[in-house]
Amino acid sequence: MATAKLNNVRIAPRKMRIIANMIRGKDVTTAIHSLRFLKKSGSREFFKLIVSAVANAEDKGQDDIDNLIISTVMVDQGSTLGRWRPRAQGRATKIQKKTSHVTLEVATKQAS
Repeated sequence: MATAKLNNVRIAPRKMRIIANMIRGKDVTTAIHSLRFLKKSGSREFFKLIVSAVANAEDKGQDDIDNLIISTVMVDQGSTLGRWRPRAQGRATKIQKKTSHVTLEVATKQAS
């Protein structure tokens, strides 16, 4: 089992969870191929994260890299950036720019 983490991604967790639910439990090669043609904003970050997790598994000494599946994907909310947007009649409203923390684990098919 190998993990990869990505912190403070400037994409809302709600948007990242759509992609996480799509790739959870899939084979690594299938998930990579589906992410290459997905037109979502977080697909590039998930692609890099899967490649990093596979590299971490290879560094740990797992012999069968071809049999890896994505066992768990967790998307948590990170810190929120507060910004102000000018509105009519001299008012201002607060804009919340949300960030995400993503944790991805890969494991062999037999272990999960």
